[in-house]
Amino acid sequence: MIKRILILVCFFTLASCISVKAQNFITHKVEANETVSSIATKYKVSKTQIYDLNPDAKNELKLNAVLIIPNNTKPESDSTQESSKVSDVKENAVASSKDIDDTKNADTLQDFKTHKVKRKETLYSLSKLYNISQDNIKKYNPSLYSTNLRKGDVIKIPIFKKEKVIVTKTTKALPLGKHVVKVKEGKWRIASSYGITVEELDALNPQVTNGLKVGDTINIPIKEVGTINPVDDKYSYYKVLPKEGFFRLKLKLGLSQEELELLNPDLKTQGLKEGLLLKIPYNRSYLNTEVTSNNVVNDSVIALGKPTNLLALVRNKDLKSIAFMLPFKLNTIELDSVNETNNRIENDKLLNLSLEFYSGAEMALDSLKNLGFNLNVKVLDTQNKQSTCLEFIDGLISNKTDVVIGPFMPSNFNLVAKKLLVSNIPVVNPLTKKVDLGHNVFQSRPSEMLLHQKIINYVKQDSTSHIVIIHDSKNIASKNSLKLAFPNATVVASRLNKKTKEDDFFVYDLDITKALKPGKNIVFLETQKEGFVSNVSSILNSKNNLKHLSVVLTTTDYNNAFQGDEVSNKHLSQLNFTFPTIAKINNDNDNSNFIEAYKAKYNETPSSFATRGFDLTMDIVLRISSSETLYHSVKEVSLTQYVENKFSYTKSVLGGFQNNGVFLEKYDGLNLVEVE
Repeated sequence: MIKRILILVCFFTLASCISVKAQNFITHKVEANETVSSIATKYKVSKTQIYDLNPDAKNELKLNAVLIIPNNTKPESDSTQESSKVSDVKENAVASSKDIDDTKNADTLQDFKTHKVKRKETLYSLSKLYNISQDNIKKYNPSLYSTNLRKGDVIKIPIFKKEKVIVTKTTKALPLGKHVVKVKEGKWRIASSYGITVEELDALNPQVTNGLKVGDTINIPIKEVGTINPVDDKYSYYKVLPKEGFFRLKLKLGLSQEELELLNPDLKTQGLKEGLLLKIPYNRSYLNTEVTSNNVVNDSVIALGKPTNLLALVRNKDLKSIAFMLPFKLNTIELDSVNETNNRIENDKLLNLSLEFYSGAEMALDSLKNLGFNLNVKVLDTQNKQSTCLEFIDGLISNKTDVVIGPFMPSNFNLVAKKLLVSNIPVVNPLTKKVDLGHNVFQSRPSEMLLHQKIINYVKQDSTSHIVIIHDSKNIASKNSLKLAFPNATVVASRLNKKTKEDDFFVYDLDITKALKPGKNIVFLETQKEGFVSNVSSILNSKNNLKHLSVVLTTTDYNNAFQGDEVSNKHLSQLNFTFPTIAKINNDNDNSNFIEAYKAKYNETPSSFATRGFDLTMDIVLRISSSETLYHSVKEVSLTQYVENKFSYTKSVLGGFQNNGVFLEKYDGLNLVEVE
């Protein structure tokens, strides 16, 4: 209770606005003829960031005044910013006995042109349109370091003069051998076999201009017999990206340097090189490359399977703007009265839910702050009123908010999402089951149908078991769906009261005995009544001890009835109770770091709503920091997982994005384990 009161006090004190920034700054002494714009460009920050730290600069920039500047990068002189850049010849290239002359483009700033941003244009599309990097666009439009590109923005596009610069690097000649191209061999396969990159293979064979053909003889570095690494289709292959070291590969692949060197012996002598193909255990979830039938390597393919570690993929930690719209209804609370506040929190389920959710979100924001993320976080009290929600819309649009989390209630959520659709601002539904899936909507709660289908697909893998469906009168629809999936299943309905003819929510021992068959029986129990779960699980457990049959209990709807005091966990354990769930149910030792940190801050164990607040906030921030927008993350990130929740978004036929990340869990002894 103290935790919740402290959070409410915090909201009043901070006026519903929280900024989370990395505490890393430098100072700058203003010189003659300098402007805020020129200083922002010099330090690669936005004018807004400077004004936030130096409010007086909005009125007047005084000579010799000392400004506080976010320490994003080291300052550059004007001449350095506009000087030509020359790329070195790649290190570790395998050279022939002749020197290699590498022709590079040195870019010199020549002029600017203006561009008015059209609908759906992004930094990525503009970089392709004008053949310049996204960094160069940001460099000459400093506001883009803190705000997203929007329709109607007028920006400067630098025009560079291309100059040819010849960079010559003399390396010690290495002895060359010959290789005859075999069937199904392409450049990547041959390069990987000899421990070099495709670019190095090309450098050794300038005569190859139209691709390799079977029977071609090409140059390769001489290697001792037994040291050639033939490509093995039983393994996957990972293409090393620019600036990747062993630590980054450990985060992404889950393989240590020693393990990678064991699979790729050349690493011990040659080290990591950009473009090198590493042999790794076959698991599609490891891949950032996929080898097609044409031996072509396609970059940035992250297959569904092992959750992606987004921290390893973060592009930048520049300022992101996030808004939480939650129904605190602070206008109805008088904090001067502790008793009244306590009573209000205890009796107002919506307020209690909001405080629980945001306490977890705050834990995520604290963690991100410690990791150096720069966030502008606004906490908006919707008061659970549509009129109040509408008051925030203009501010969310004018501040170019990157993402909105909430509101909670479907009617309020649908209204906000519809109003923000014009500005293409993504809106995330955190908790409720059903909302309108507009084109900017991210439904983070998996659908009931997905849970239903998940357990059906799992049971279908066991084609030899006998299926039994036990249901009450309120779950006839579930029974019909299961019967459609398992036509040969035996159905047992709850007994009816002889007088009222209404459901009594129980079955007799004989009802179940007749339904079971020798061998393995998988029993679906479809109910929301705790007493019915206790009744059925007790009878099934007694049958499970018989030598000629075994029983596994499952359900399509894991609800509170299966968690009640009347239900024996021992019975569920002995029946290997298996069920689908949107959130992983952790054992005491799981995720102890998060639980201990939460206890230290709030002096209590986190609820499922608090944990969801943490997981969802962490996922959203990491997605918009590792992809250009939340929309882009849907294609670039297939699956993420945190303390209790998974996130795997797909485009819905209705227009929005649906989370398909669910768990299957079962009792293993008295512990719950995830079913692979």
